[in-house]
Amino acid sequence: MRTYVAKPQDIKRDWFIVDAKTMTIGRLASRVASILRGKHKTTFTPHEDTGDAVVIINAAQVQATGKKEKTKMYHHHTGYPGGIKSVALEKMRGSNPERILQLAIKRMLPKGPLGRKMFKKLWIYGGAEHPHQAQQPKELSFT
Repeated sequence: MRTYVAKPQDIKRDWFIVDAKTMTIGRLASRVASILRGKHKTTFTPHEDTGDAVVIINAAQVQATGKKEKTKMYHHHTGYPGGIKSVALEKMRGSNPERILQLAIKRMLPKGPLGRKMFKKLWIYGGAEHPHQAQQPKELSFT
């Protein structure tokens, strides 16, 4: 039995749309990362980008469990000495709700050029409107 290796010209990409209104951050992020990577396909190849495109709507209404709304912190560094900045999930939701899912999903993808290529197939919108009707995305529900 020979192992199948996907070639770039053989990869067929689909478009999916996910409503984040009723899902928790981590569960949604892990499932979307798996789709972006292509692990749901029989043609999955670890060193190729075999994944599909994903559009997430209602990202501003994604759920957080427990006390994470107040205690979960997002850190970044400005590049200056002592320049570490921290923002709570509650404040991030008010200023940039799409960033919550972006960070969660990006950190679940491979690091390096392959992961960056996979991340470019993700579109996140805070509301229910999106400009990707022409791609005819399929409704994807995780139950």
